[in-house]
Amino acid sequence: MKRQPRSRNTYPYDDYSQPRKPNNNKPPSFMEGLNYTIVAICAGIFILGIGVGIALSSGQTISTPNVASREVIDRSAPNPEICVQFGASAIVSDLRVFITLNPFNVYVTQPNMKPGCVLRKNNWSILEQQKLVTDEQVRQCKNRMNTFGFTGTLESSPRIECIYQNDSAGNLFFNRPGTVDPKKTENF
Repeated sequence: MKRQPRSRNTYPYDDYSQPRKPNNNKPPSFMEGLNYTIVAICAGIFILGIGVGIALSSGQTISTPNVASREVIDRSAPNPEICVQFGASAIVSDLRVFITLNPFNVYVTQPNMKPGCVLRKNNWSILEQQKLVTDEQVRQCKNRMNTFGFTGTLESSPRIECIYQNDSAGNLFFNRPGTVDPKKTENF
């Protein structure tokens, strides 16, 4: 019997001109299915989402019942331009305390919150020029090392009182263990 000459391409594994393909039927992994375009689109959507979130959270309008920042308090103060330039805006809480001795009890009224202003000692002349305080009131307040605070606008009968700065309690948010005390606040 005569042998047939073998062709070089009879067996597929002998063909070196084409790359060999594995013959496994497993599906491609997730990372193999991604291309750079899809990754770039996903990253762009993620960054856009962060930007929209920041814009929405910082651009919120603050309603009147929600006092959340110093700017809102500054805008609500009586005579805001004078208050910010010559003092500091404040939240004034009016309440009364009733103390009984037999039996000993303390009763507090519901506080009434309103915007106010605290003037620096060197700016009392604003009140004196408009004749809202007398020389006697200025002298007494100065002798006690206090300052003036007011509620209501200066043009329409404000309630002006000699007040003092109480630093005995301090700000307990800053005095937490392990934190460094911030710069002392400006004395009025």
